[in-house]
Amino acid sequence: MELNNYFRLSFRGITENESFVRSTVAAFCTQLNPTIEEVNDIKTAVSEAVTNCIVHGYSGKIGEIVIDVSLFDDNVEIKISDTGCGFVDIQKAMQPFYTTKPEQERSGMGFTLMQAFMDSVEVISTVNIGTTVIMRKNISREYEDVRA
Repeated sequence: MELNNYFRLSFRGITENESFVRSTVAAFCTQLNPTIEEVNDIKTAVSEAVTNCIVHGYSGKIGEIVIDVSLFDDNVEIKISDTGCGFVDIQKAMQPFYTTKPEQERSGMGFTLMQAFMDSVEVISTVNIGTTVIMRKNISREYEDVRA
């Protein structure tokens, strides 16, 4: 698998940046000629991961979020990292409907949605160090660029 292109973005973990980040990642991924459905899947997964960093990782504080996006021939890898509180039990956190903020009426479906829209989701987390979510999606290449 050969790396074709990548970018790194560091931004303030506030809700106002969530839509900017998901749109930026989606626009960058268009180099692979994804379908509209694939672009929407990526946007949804990125939105969920960034929201998790803001709401759960930093829990009311403002911290930095770093996103790395790597494009390969027919897939994309997206790493989203925070230096927030981390998870004590990743397996429990990834269960549908689990939330650390039930008083905010959070659905607890963030990881479930990421897994539904991406081909793989890996979570690396250490308490008081932070969390990194690594998501991968294969791009169908169904609509090859006719100019190529």
